[in-house]
Amino acid sequence: MLPWSTEFAGRLDEHLFSSDLLRDNPLGDPHERPLWVYVPPGYDDDPERRYPTVYVIQGFTGHVEMWRNRMPFRQPFPELADAVFARGEAPPAIMVYVDAWTSYGGSQYLDSPGTGRYHSYICDEIVPWVDARYRTLADRDHRAISGKSSGGYGAMITPMLRPDLFGALATHAGDALFEYCYMSDFGDVVRHLRAYEGDIMNWWNDFKSRVSFTKEEDGKLLEVLGYTASYTAREDGSLELPFDTVTGVLRPEVWQRWLDLDPVRMVPRHADAMLSQRAIWIDGGTRDEWYLDVAAQAFRQALLDAGVKEDVIHFELFDAAHGGIDYRYPLALAWLCRRIAPGETS
Repeated sequence: MLPWSTEFAGRLDEHLFSSDLLRDNPLGDPHERPLWVYVPPGYDDDPERRYPTVYVIQGFTGHVEMWRNRMPFRQPFPELADAVFARGEAPPAIMVYVDAWTSYGGSQYLDSPGTGRYHSYICDEIVPWVDARYRTLADRDHRAISGKSSGGYGAMITPMLRPDLFGALATHAGDALFEYCYMSDFGDVVRHLRAYEGDIMNWWNDFKSRVSFTKEEDGKLLEVLGYTASYTAREDGSLELPFDTVTGVLRPEVWQRWLDLDPVRMVPRHADAMLSQRAIWIDGGTRDEWYLDVAAQAFRQALLDAGVKEDVIHFELFDAAHGGIDYRYPLALAWLCRRIAPGETS
């Protein structure tokens, strides 16, 4: 495995996208974002051909430039995806790599007064922009979204909220079943906040003043801060944590607002959207530290209970923890592309 980049068989176009919806966002984050659009081999040879599209989103703290990261003896996903098409393992497709980073680490791909309008940014700005500039099959039956972890969360909820745009999804260890993946960290957060007078913003101010992740508490506190900003920010942008930061007692009304955004619990309310999906890939590692394999099982069962047919779903658990599962992405990509290719039926 070469330790440096390889030449693409297709083409990766790098754009700077100026978003009106992210302009003046609550955190003052840039409204101009990198946007990568990959076109498969042969795209430039047949100017009449149109292609399905797969949107790719990242996990918490992820941003587009991280797709260049190269682990020892592994290739970055854009190279692996290019190889899928170069080898003919899947029908050719356009891929769109979207940046939804925030100062708090992520947006969960939702519209929130705590972070900004990231759901609308993807659906109402990025999708039409790509369709206008590339030869896409501009129809939800030929458009999929894929992600891991928080990106997997976004991949689950975006087709629920916008089934008019997305007709297929792949979620790798996506955030769901919140009482398993989030609540187990709440006690540690309460302990850590003792050093910050029970105020997570005191920790945040300290975090910004020094080298990041140099204290034990940084990871968990950043996650809770980011998720709270996405799920339960007040209209003025201030945050309502789902538990008392001194006693640890749950705040039932606030916690319920988190649960209302849990994909497992969202399925019954968006059953028609899920019934319309052409393809749903769900996987997770059996040693996932946040029990997202259990969440994957729960999400699958919620879909089946809603009436989604088993042949629409690819479900798989595999021996792995939460990290280092990027080798799964090309498998889902090839499967999705076969399902959303022209001429395929759901």
